[in-house]
Amino acid sequence: MQHSPAMFIGDAPAMDFLNSIATPVDIPVDWLDDGEGLLDWLEQAGLVPAQALHSIRIGARPGELDEMADQARQLREWFRGFVLEHKRQTLPADALLALEPLNRLLDRDDRFSRIVAGDHGDGFELQTLRRWRSPEALLLPVVETLATFVCEESFADVKACEGPACTLLFVDHTRGHKRRWCSMALCGNRAKQAAHRQRLKAR
Repeated sequence: MQHSPAMFIGDAPAMDFLNSIATPVDIPVDWLDDGEGLLDWLEQAGLVPAQALHSIRIGARPGELDEMADQARQLREWFRGFVLEHKRQTLPADALLALEPLNRLLDRDDRFSRIVAGDHGDGFELQTLRRWRSPEALLLPVVETLATFVCEESFADVKACEGPACTLLFVDHTRGHKRRWCSMALCGNRAKQAAHRQRLKAR
């Protein structure tokens, strides 16, 4: 199934992963509904190099990419439950036990470092790379994104959009933390229109 471009409005890659299922208009859209959808979303998110996606696509056995999409959806819903349980509060120390599934997945990572030329041709830098040996590796950058979110973001700033039917989540990085909507162009505009109609009706 061909989807519209994915939505990246969570202000954090981990939130964008949770928002890979959404209802932009009236019908729910799951950008991870099959293997091709997973590959497309990973490319749009910039989490996997295009060359690696190409080699995994042509090397996967029948149904293997769909299996990975299913695992990605399971990971997404597990992490959504964790986020919803802890949003708008400081993450407690005992949450570490609940995060063990992420640590188990991180254990599978196959990363290495190498010395490469600097960006401007002067000097060298140490670059961390990943071996993309199989479709299972597709989930590793996602897992790393979720783990980074847990360690670097404040769960107190995680909010759910106030749109009545909206399921999108975001991190509120605005000054004063007054963000209410996933997007002003989507739910924010709908709320303004509804308020306008209500004012007209009140008159």
